[in-house]
Order: sequence, then C-alpha cells, then structure tokens
Amino acid sequence: MNRKVKGSMQNQRVVVTGGAGFIGSELVRQLAAQGAQVVVVDNLVNGKRENLEGLPPERVHLVVVDIRDGQRTADLMRGVDIVFHLACLGVRHSIHSPAENHEVNATATLQLLSAARTAGVKRFVYVSSSEVYGTARWVPMSEEHPTFPNTVYGASKLAGECYARAFYQTYGYPTVVVRPFNAYGPRCHHEGDSGEVIPRFLLRCLAGLPMVVFGDGTQTRDFTYVGDTARGILLAGLADDAVGQTINLGSGGEVTINDLAGEVAAVVGRSDAPVIHDEPRPGDVLRLCADTTKARQLLGFEPEVTLREGLVRLRDWYLSLGRSPEELLEQEVLRNWEPMAPER
Repeated sequence: MNRKVKGSMQNQRVVVTGGAGFIGSELVRQLAAQGAQVVVVDNLVNGKRENLEGLPPERVHLVVVDIRDGQRTADLMRGVDIVFHLACLGVRHSIHSPAENHEVNATATLQLLSAARTAGVKRFVYVSSSEVYGTARWVPMSEEHPTFPNTVYGASKLAGECYARAFYQTYGYPTVVVRPFNAYGPRCHHEGDSGEVIPRFLLRCLAGLPMVVFGDGTQTRDFTYVGDTARGILLAGLADDAVGQTINLGSGGEVTINDLAGEVAAVVGRSDAPVIHDEPRPGDVLRLCADTTKARQLLGFEPEVTLREGLVRLRDWYLSLGRSPEELLEQEVLRNWEPMAPER
C-alpha cells in the first residue's frame, strides 16, 4: 500500500551537489519545475554548464566549488532546507585513482554531513549506488541484500551510506539513503572515465561502428531512465516515512549486455549492427536487479519509462544536438579504467 508523500518543493531552498552532472542536472530540472530555489554545487570535472542551460536563473544558481572545500561548502549550507548529495567520482575512475575517489565519495560526504547538521539543514538525501551490492547473490535484490562492493567506488559509496545512517542513529539527524540502479538518458556520459554502456552503444551504432562488449555479455543490469531516477530522489526529499531508510531506485527489470546491444540496434534501425567482445573489465559487477517494493511503499515510486522508450528518447536527444556521432565519440576512451592521469 502506497503512503502519501507530504510536502512541496515550492520555495524550498535546496542544495544539489553534483547538480551539473548527468542525474544531478535532471534532478535540478525537476526541482526548479516544482518551484524550488536551487543552489547547484559542482566543480565541473564531470558536470557541464550546458547541462543547466534553459533553466530559470531566478531559481537555479551554479556555484563552482570542489565538494572537498570544507569552508566553502559549509558556507553554502546556511538557510538550506534540503541537501541532495550526488557529487562523486565514478566506478572506472576508482580503478585508476582509488585514493582521490575515496576522498571525494567518502571523506567529503562525512564533512558535508557535519556541515549540514551544524547549519540546521532539515533533510539530507544521500545518493548512493547499486554498486554497493557487488554482484547479486539472488534477484531481485532488496535493501537487505548483502553489500560486498567489487570496487573502491562501490566501497566509498557504501562508506558514505554508513555515515549518513550513523548521523541518523547517533544524532537523530534526518538522513535518507537512496540507491539508484544504472541510470541512462539525455546528458549521460559517453566520454572519458565516466563513459557508460548505453551512450557508448548508441553513439557507436549511429556512427556505424561496432558496439564493444567487455566480457561475454551475459552480465546484467537494471537500467532506469534518468527522469524516473531523479523523480525517486526528489520524492525521498519529501516523504517523511523515508527518513532513516535506505531505498532502492530501479526499474525492477534485468537485461543482459548482449540483449541491450540488440535493443540499441533495433532503435537505431541497424539490425546487422556488429558487436565485438573484449576482455572483461576489472571489478565488473556480473548481475544487478532491484527489488523496488520499499520505494513503492515509502515514496509511491513507480518507474514510468520502458527501456525501449528510453533508448528512443536518448537517440532523439543525440540527433538533436547538431553534432555528429563521430564528433561526440572523439571524447570516448574505450578502456576507461586504465590510468588517465597521475593519482592525486
């Protein structure tokens, strides 16, 4: 039975860390549409100014700052009603730069929690990742499934979760942890060490290049359209029953990477699109599929966009950019877990 989500974002003062990134910018769009006053905190390493284009400047303000800058981020907490904390460095980054990944994803989260609590922020929504689970031992995976991350990224996100839950248990500070599964959609990353499978498959297929599958392609993911993911995160900022809880956000479906390649080929209209296999990626999770019962019960969350519909929307978005797939793919790093810069 769904519980009513109370409250409104109208004139709420909200901070979104990582708000110029992929999921963050979609969340900012939804918050602004509901009348929130949004401060976006982003260092623009992975985020982009253009991800916020078209948003009303009277409602959305970008502050370019590294989340590790404790004094500046603490100053931004004053007078804030809700913090949505998405700022992080990703899975592949953690393979070549584990220490920096931990600093941003774990240490900076603890620092931000302390600053938010001190400033009297009324709710802190920590956006984690399905990577905290590692490979599924059974599916669907409820929030009680063991957490056994394969990578430093997954471990650092789990550390951030634990800090958020500890602040609730120790101080009674109102935190919520959400675990998105494999989001995709407009403004997703195909470039550098943030590049993910769906945008890379789509762009390669549009360009007439082979889709590259790492491993045998039987590994599975729970792909969730970004609009649905962001809506679930927003609801976690409103639902009183979510406070102190850890909640999956996924589609509840399981798709192999081989089948995904077939779906992308169908959406692009290239049934003969080539697929090649490369060696497995280090630390790759082999199976993910969310149990979304808790999200339905506590948030009233139901995913609305099917995989096929979401792929069509992403295809059309790429085609609307005025840049060729070949041009966009110039930013692709195929083996994006290998060192790209010295460890900082």
